[in-house]
Amino acid sequence: MRITVIIPTYNPNINRIHQTIAALKDQTFPHHMWELIIVDNNSSTNFTTDIDISWHPNRYIIKEDKQGLTYARLAGFKIAKGDIIIMVDDDNILEENYLVNVYEIFNSYPFLGAAGGKSLPIYESPAPVWLFQFESSLAIRNLGEEKIINKWENHFPYSSPIGAGMALRTVALERYISRIEIRGNNIITDRNATTLSSGGDNDIVIDILKSGWQVGYFPNLELKHIIPTERMKVPYLARLNHDTNKSWIILLQSHGINPWKKIPPQSVLPRKIKAWFTYKAWKNKGNYIKWKGACGMYEALSI
Repeated sequence: MRITVIIPTYNPNINRIHQTIAALKDQTFPHHMWELIIVDNNSSTNFTTDIDISWHPNRYIIKEDKQGLTYARLAGFKIAKGDIIIMVDDDNILEENYLVNVYEIFNSYPFLGAAGGKSLPIYESPAPVWLFQFESSLAIRNLGEEKIINKWENHFPYSSPIGAGMALRTVALERYISRIEIRGNNIITDRNATTLSSGGDNDIVIDILKSGWQVGYFPNLELKHIIPTERMKVPYLARLNHDTNKSWIILLQSHGINPWKKIPPQSVLPRKIKAWFTYKAWKNKGNYIKWKGACGMYEALSI
């Protein structure tokens, strides 16, 4: 059983991606038993000259011109040779036994299709108190010290793996990849240069669950997620909450599991105005960010 690590990236911060690569270099899992694929998602900078992966015997840098995290992941999936794929963001620092633990988990749970664990923050500057209520939007999670395993029950399990550090059994991706190829450009592209939409990782998880596989949370899978100062500011978080909520509804609708009723397009503006007062969006930063999230939901429900 081999492992493939895929790092999709777009104009990465060199300092952060250096930390990501250094943590991979320090993995206790032997280098010859896994491969490293970096996917340049049409970056405007030539960052590849600033990183060193010569230490790895099975390393590849490929380019995907279609903008969007989903396209970059797919490009990596198509050339991956591993039985297990681990998706690593360019600001993730994996704990040194991460690959070993993934290997052991998938050997121990033959019906497991996807696994994830803890994603703990490294704030590049002091985090304001009000920020912590939005940590899940920043791909920060800690569900405790007990493992949780789920199967498909016609809804999205709260403990499902998130994209950062998600490990996938390659054979369990078949349904997802086939569906994406059939739909062509009508897919959830996830984040790109112009939007902070998300849901691509959840789309993968739902297809894996619908295929009959299990997904799980394992606390011994731990990584650090670097949170830069600009992602702790109100304009970014407001946009993030808006785009994330909107794409979440669209994702649920695409799988027929959206619990909210559709709304008429002409009702969107009145609902936004009412929500402004319901959330008291003028009172503080947190309320304003939540209101922007509600606006994203209304827009999605009107489509």
